[in-house]
Amino acid sequence: MTSPAPRRNRVCKRAVVQRTERITPHMIRVVLTSDDFADNGFSDHYVKLLFCKDGVEYPEPLDLGVVRETYPAEQWPTMRTYTVRSWDEASRELTIDFVHHGDEGVAGPWAAAALAGDVLWFNGPGGAYTPDEAADWHLLVGDESALPAIGSAVEQLPTGARATVLIEVGDESEEQKFSGSGDVDIRWFHRSTASGERGDGLVAAVEALDFPAGTPHVFVHGEAGFVFRIRKNLYQERGLARDRVSLSGYWRLGKNEDGWQAEKAETAKQERS
Repeated sequence: MTSPAPRRNRVCKRAVVQRTERITPHMIRVVLTSDDFADNGFSDHYVKLLFCKDGVEYPEPLDLGVVRETYPAEQWPTMRTYTVRSWDEASRELTIDFVHHGDEGVAGPWAAAALAGDVLWFNGPGGAYTPDEAADWHLLVGDESALPAIGSAVEQLPTGARATVLIEVGDESEEQKFSGSGDVDIRWFHRSTASGERGDGLVAAVEALDFPAGTPHVFVHGEAGFVFRIRKNLYQERGLARDRVSLSGYWRLGKNEDGWQAEKAETAKQERS
């Protein structure tokens, strides 16, 4: 008789809220401490945050294997992916920025209500991009969801490194300031004064950009619609090599993360068949 496969250990990592700050009208910064976080060196390093359901008691430490074997599906924690804005090894402080639009979604309302001492479980980090110091220049493009990764990348640029940064936000009040020592040209695009589809300004700006001489390193992350359109320009019209570009549709307009991940998985399955 074959023995059942051993249960996979899915113990999550633990972080504790230290403080919160509303850095723009729709962006909340949450600073946590964690003895479990291990920096991987990427500027777009991301974590999978687990938001526990109200009124449900979970095992501690949180073990997703146990939860999924012993709890009904409607009581499983909700998982959301977030980029780490910064990590301070000395203080063990993990900073994550959350877009907040009232009661919409899961993570934003959690961040708005977070208090010092609250526990947040997570997995990760993952990641794949950090600015290439050997690049002749850099292009970074994104919306609010990409702001943490863009801010982290800008602040990691070597002294004097040239970069063009194109960011779409709701309006002027959502703009942020970044530190760093690079030679950075930041251009903001406001949906409040734009017409057309989301991301049109970013797409037009990339298409019109006079690429400097030399080898670039490009980062384009955010809503999947404009990312796809810029992807076409970079690969088909500009002829950039794929190892010089980091592309990711963080989210899809009209879908939550669960729906978007399911769509991406189905697309990948069709492409393989």
